[in-house]
Order: sequence, then C-alpha cells, then structure tokens
Amino acid sequence: MKNFAYVNATSLEKAPSLLAEDWDEALIIAGGTDLLGELKEYIRSPQRLVNLKTIPNLDYIEYDERGLRIGALTKISKLETDPTVQYMFPALSQAAASVGTPQIRNMGTLGGNLCQRPRCWYYRGEYFNDCLRRGGYLCYAVAGNNKYHGIFGVGPCYIVHPSDTAPALVALGAKVKIVGPEGERIISLEEFFVLPKENVTRENILQPYEVVAEVQIPDQPYGTKSLYLKVQEKPSMDFALASVAAVITMDGNTCRKANLLLGGVAPIPWRVEDAEGELSGKNITEDLAQRAAEASVQNATPLSQNAYKVTLVKALVKRAIMATAG
Repeated sequence: MKNFAYVNATSLEKAPSLLAEDWDEALIIAGGTDLLGELKEYIRSPQRLVNLKTIPNLDYIEYDERGLRIGALTKISKLETDPTVQYMFPALSQAAASVGTPQIRNMGTLGGNLCQRPRCWYYRGEYFNDCLRRGGYLCYAVAGNNKYHGIFGVGPCYIVHPSDTAPALVALGAKVKIVGPEGERIISLEEFFVLPKENVTRENILQPYEVVAEVQIPDQPYGTKSLYLKVQEKPSMDFALASVAAVITMDGNTCRKANLLLGGVAPIPWRVEDAEGELSGKNITEDLAQRAAEASVQNATPLSQNAYKVTLVKALVKRAIMATAG
C-alpha cells in the first residue's frame, strides 16, 4: 500500500476537521477489517487516515424508555452477545452473529459494518480499472461472472450491499446520527443508503468530513417478533447469497404491521413492499405466507447466473413470516 499519514481523533467534534485539512483525500478507519483490504489492493490510496478508535465513550449499548442507542464503535461481537439486544431485538443479534468469523466480529464495528464497501470482484479486482464504481464507464458483471450480484434495484451497477446488520436495523426502524462540520443530524437508516442510479460511486449519503456516531432503535410495539435468516455458501463465515430480516407485529393471528428487508440481493437493504402489503391486516396462514413470498420477487431482474436468488428469497421470506407470526 502507499504511504499515508495517521492521525488519532480525540473527539467526535474534532473528527470532521481532521478529515477536512487540506489533504487531497482522507479516510476514516475504525476496526479496519474492510478498509485495510482496499488499501492493500490499491483500490483506495488516501493521504491521511483518521483513527476513530481513540475517541472515548463511542462503544456502548444503552437502553431506556426511548429505545436502544448503540455507539458507532460498538463491536459486532458485543451486539451478538448483549442480553438486551438478544431479548428485545433478536433480529439484530442474529444478524451480528452471522457476520464473518469470531475474529472479524471482535474487530469490526457497527459503524464500519454499515459503511463497508461492496465485495464485487470486479470492483475489488486488480485489472478492472474501468469499473463504474471505481470511476470508470463499465459494469463488468452485466456480461461477466455475476453469480453473486444483485437482482433488485440494480443498474447501471449490479453490486449487493454486504452488511448483515443493515437489513435488520432498517426492519427495526433504526435511525442513524451523523456528525459533520455543521453539527449533527439524525436520519432514518433506510434513507442512509443510496442506489447506483443515484450515485454510482457511493453506497451511502455521508458527505465529505461526516462521521457515523450512533444508531438508534425505537421500542417495538407489543406483539412484535423479529428474525434474521441468511443463506451463504460457507455457513461459518461467508457473505449472504440472500438474507431476510422480518419484523412482524401481531394481534392474535392478525398481522398489524410487517417489515421485510432483504440482504445480499440489492445495492441497499431492499424492502419488499408488495410482500408487506400482502400481510397487513390479515390472518397469517401458510397460503398467505406463500403469496407474500411470491410477491417479494415479482420485481426481480436476475442476470445470467444469479436467478437462483429468486428461489432463495421466496423460501427465506416464507420461512421468516411463518416463524415470526407463529
């Protein structure tokens, strides 16, 4: 990798100014489990890295009457094992448990997991400098090896968002607090991510010199159950071929509200509104779950090698609905 300056941030308020100081390019590093790979592969070559791990009191999980607040430096392993998360928001705990290996979960942070870059081998590959996401003019996946690429919300780039925690958090109605030069702002996490047609070189709305500080999850209504299911090639450590986060609020046998978010199949956590609409206000039966599963893929546009994801999504959605409604 190329040489770079390394600066320790001492507070959230000072981090934006460290990123903005007369450098051609500055990047944030926390756990580094994704960024270090990009540096070694020369995908990114910053002149400065701003280390966030030296900011005190940014690693926390706190629950009160407003809901759950999670610091951006909270380790994925902590989300996996925290009793409050396991009991109140099981989909998040299950999603965290599915991330990488124990070593990755002990290093990776929640903020980093939400902001990680795509794993597309054309974006990461040494010989594909014309890749759209790298500032080029071509998406190699269209005519190339697209087994792991997207089937929803794609074009002109066909990446999938690699985060496991993101679909679970969006399904739970989470918000994200962002700190920048002009102070802080809080937005819905669902609005945090952007499609390639909006910005083909970025995955989220973070502006230059902004930092993710906190994730906030509201209390869930009475009768709510949540679940995260994931299919992967190597069950112990792999990224999702397809996943689903289901958060369903029941009143007896009737579905009051359903949030269904897919992972591994789109450039952002993908909400399947047609499937949610099938469930709202109805008694959950196996037939209804099957109809919702069919509705969840009606807008899918698979490429030459990834149509199998349509079958995976239908199976996962039906299974998640029956498990959470039961």
